Amino acid sequence: MPQFGGFMNDPTAQMGLQMGQSAMKVGQEYVEQNFNRYINVSALKHYFNVSNRYVLSKTLLVLFPWRHRPWSRSQTNTASPSHNGSTTTQFLPPREDVNSPDMYIPLMAFITYVLLTTLIAGLNGKFEPQLLGMTFSNASVVIILELLVLWLGRYFLNISSESQIYDLVAYSGYKFVGVIVTIAVAAIVNRGKGTGGWVGWTVFAYTFMANAFFLVGEKSQKYPIQSTIARGQRSRRTQFLFVYSYVVQFAFMWWLTALNFTSGVPVVAGGKGIKGRWGR
Repeated sequence: MPQFGGFMNDPTAQMGLQMGQSAMKVGQEYVEQNFNRYINVSALKHYFNVSNRYVLSKTLLVLFPWRHRPWSRSQTNTASPSHNGSTTTQFLPPREDVNSPDMYIPLMAFITYVLLTTLIAGLNGKFEPQLLGMTFSNASVVIILELLVLWLGRYFLNISSESQIYDLVAYSGYKFVGVIVTIAVAAIVNRGKGTGGWVGWTVFAYTFMANAFFLVGEKSQKYPIQSTIARGQRSRRTQFLFVYSYVVQFAFMWWLTALNFTSGVPVVAGGKGIKGRWGR
């Protein structure tokens, strides 16, 4: 049998490797060109530029935002790509600024929510394979509905740039941190019997208020209401921030935490399964 090194030096093998590398390169370029039509991949990299220290600090900030100061984001001046001597002001990446929004924590929290809820069902002996898909679909519906609300809110916040839209998408995912804490604490106290009872409601009330306070603090700096915009526009912006941070977040967080997974099929506490009638 020929040695492996001899095989790699074979002209036919080298030609096959070159063709494979060329095909992979062409495929990668095709995906990037077509994917970039809808999503700016280079812009998204900014939101995943995190560190372990940032993740810990940001998670604590989401859960305990009461005494945090300041809320303003840090900026830096960088040389212009045109090399004409001018500079451009950019926000620091998340790893360098705890006030910078990221998508790593929301994404990981979303995945943790799906796994945690199915784990609770499994510990109660009620796990079913379709539970993963049903939980994922339920959480995805919440995200889609919230993105629709944010899309409509672009008018009130006067949002036009792509980076501001990504910021809103990032902010919308921090609720899963509080949802996970509520479900985990209630599962321990109630022995996996759901998030009902005074303990579940107390934890839910705290995490909801913390998330709302966090969103108001972050967005009031990103989209300040004390700007020189018209009075009517400023009033609509204030109303939207209040409704989004308190009313909308309460509805979505209640929806996510009120589901009882101990029966093997997600049901709202006091109601029927997601295939039947919703009720509490």
